[in-house]
Amino acid sequence: MPRVAHLNVTPVKSTALHHPNQIRLERYGAVGNREFFFADGDGRRLSGSKKALLIPIRADYDASNERLTLRLPDGIVVRGSAAANGEALTVDFYGRAVSAHVVDGEWEETLTRYVGHPVRLARVDRPGDGIDARPVTLVSLASVEELSRQGGRDRPVDARRFRMLIEVDGCAPHDEDTWAGRRVRVGEAVVLVGDPVPRCVITTLDPRTGTRDFPTLKVIRRYRGVSADGQLLFGVYGDVVEPGAVSVGDEVELLD
Repeated sequence: MPRVAHLNVTPVKSTALHHPNQIRLERYGAVGNREFFFADGDGRRLSGSKKALLIPIRADYDASNERLTLRLPDGIVVRGSAAANGEALTVDFYGRAVSAHVVDGEWEETLTRYVGHPVRLARVDRPGDGIDARPVTLVSLASVEELSRQGGRDRPVDARRFRMLIEVDGCAPHDEDTWAGRRVRVGEAVVLVGDPVPRCVITTLDPRTGTRDFPTLKVIRRYRGVSADGQLLFGVYGDVVEPGAVSVGDEVELLD
């Protein structure tokens, strides 16, 4: 029986992942996941290779006191209120218009100095709007192991490079692809598995350092091919049908 191997969340999109033993899945996704994000000086969401320097940043959010802490790789630590009381933004999230507000404070000055171009911290107005496309993403560790083998690696690459919410152990490579259109019970929650996830250049980066260390996209293209619309697919999306708690070690049970 497949089981939950790891859970991956972060309060600030594009920063280092946290690995809690348990999350709460609501219909919009994991509670507290990706409530904040980075925008450029024009209010556009940072994307693609521009995010490489952000990946090693450690973000900690204290929801009870509305306080956020960012720990940068260069040793700089910036703390402050997480209240989104700054400029209103409407940001394109993969074709969705997302309402957000800038978080005022020392964030912009510190991040801009670190990255080398204007960067602002922003917060989505509605929980769940900071996700890429669907509330749940899922990949099996067997798929990551197969990718690594196809890429000539003796040991699996770090699965965190895919930044998936749920990593599953105990199934065959790409079994998750066959779950499309089926309901899956994960802990207390039920997820309707959807389409495969299109991958981008971020997957070529080491999830700890942000440095390029594996030709993920080339390997996927070589052994998985390209979709009809030109996408490189790996892992699957999902929608929450029944909210509930999900813990490491929970069974992943096909219901349909």
